[in-house]
Parts: sequence; structure tokens; C-alpha cells
Amino acid sequence: MQNVRSVAAKEFENIRRRKSIVLGMVVLPLLLSVGFSSIVQNQVAQATQEGVMPTTLPLGLESLTYFFVVLAAILPGSIAAYSIVGEKIEKSLEPLLATPMTDGEILLGKSIAAFVPPILATWAGASIFMALSDYVLHSGLSLYYFPEWTSGIMMLLLAPLVAIFSVEVTVIVSSRVNDVRGATQIGTLLFIPFMAVFVAAVSGNFTFSAVNILIFSGIMLAVDVAMFFLSTSTFNREEILTKWK
Repeated sequence: MQNVRSVAAKEFENIRRRKSIVLGMVVLPLLLSVGFSSIVQNQVAQATQEGVMPTTLPLGLESLTYFFVVLAAILPGSIAAYSIVGEKIEKSLEPLLATPMTDGEILLGKSIAAFVPPILATWAGASIFMALSDYVLHSGLSLYYFPEWTSGIMMLLLAPLVAIFSVEVTVIVSSRVNDVRGATQIGTLLFIPFMAVFVAAVSGNFTFSAVNILIFSGIMLAVDVAMFFLSTSTFNREEILTKWK
């Protein structure tokens, strides 16, 4: 684990120096939390005027919370792409690959660095959204909605599994392309299948219930395990050292 910690520490330092990545991880969750709480405030204001609790409010809150799961699929892409393709371009990957570290140690260290900051940013944004929403709900309707089971499972189970999936896919893509922007763009397309779940929920074909989110999380866990073995087999240090240009 000492090798893993060394790789992760180096990656954290690289992330800290890349202001655009740090800014994106701070600004995007904050914008979502403030914007979504404004939507809740408008619904509460309308309900207060009409004197009726909106029946769509719980569904709306669950749907808005789910967007932070989508965010967990987007944020890790740029970090994971740069940690492989970016370092290759800057000629800093070869010295690392030439060390006695195993491929698994290198990938695990880089994956930890690509996973931890985005998931913390996602949790922070979701927490701000929930706190602001509860404040608005209590002020207008004298009730609290958060915390509740469905949103808790989304944030504490599904979102980390989605972030891991994003990291693994980006590692696979980064092992096959030589351009950071291309790897990042392909990685960010991962939001599409998760947005399809949102569309299914809006159309009535899927409900954001605790049971369904648990099933969804189980599927993502199985996918993550399969993608781990695929990403490990795809990351070939000999090929990277000899064939990448």
C-alpha cells in the first residue's frame, strides 16, 4: 500500500496545481445546489399561495437529488484522463512505469486520486442542496424532507459506484487514445445512460424508490467489478512505453 499511497499523493498534487479541474469541481456542484434549491423555493412559494401541498414535490426532490449521481459520472473523467494521457504527453508517465511498481498499484493509486475529490465535491454539493431545500421547506410548509432513505442510498451507495465506473471507463479510453481532450470528451459521455434513467423516471417507467436504487446500485457494483478487470488488462505498460507516440 506504500506504493499506492505514493502514486495517489503525487496525483493529488497534480490535481491541486491544475486550477481548471479544481475550479470545475467547486463551481459545478455549487451551481447545481443553488439552482436546484431555487426550483424547490418556487414550488414551495406556489404551494403556499394555493394552500395545498404539491403532490409532485417528493418526486421532484428525488429527481433533483439524482442529478448529483449524474454529476458523479462526469467529474472524475478529466482527472482520470489527465493522469494517464496528460502525463504521457508531458513525458512524466514513463519514469513511473519504469519503476518496480505493479500495474495494479499504479492504477489503484491513480484511481483513488481520480475518485476522492469528485465524490467529495458531489457529496458537498448534495449536502448544500439538501440543507437549502430543508430550510425552504420548513420556512414555507413547516416540514423537513431530508434526510430520507432514497436520497441517502443515492448519495452514499449509488454515487460512489457511478464515480468508480467513470474512472474505470476513462482509464480504458485513456489507454487507447493519445489526446487528453479526446479522452475527457469520451469520458463525459458517460452521463448519457444515467440521464436515460432520469428520462425513464419522468416518463413513469422508473421510480426513484429505495428498492429500485438498491437494485440499480447492485447492477453498478457488478459492472464496476467487470470494468476493473477490463481496465487492468487494458492498461499495458509495455505497450505504453514502446508504442505510444
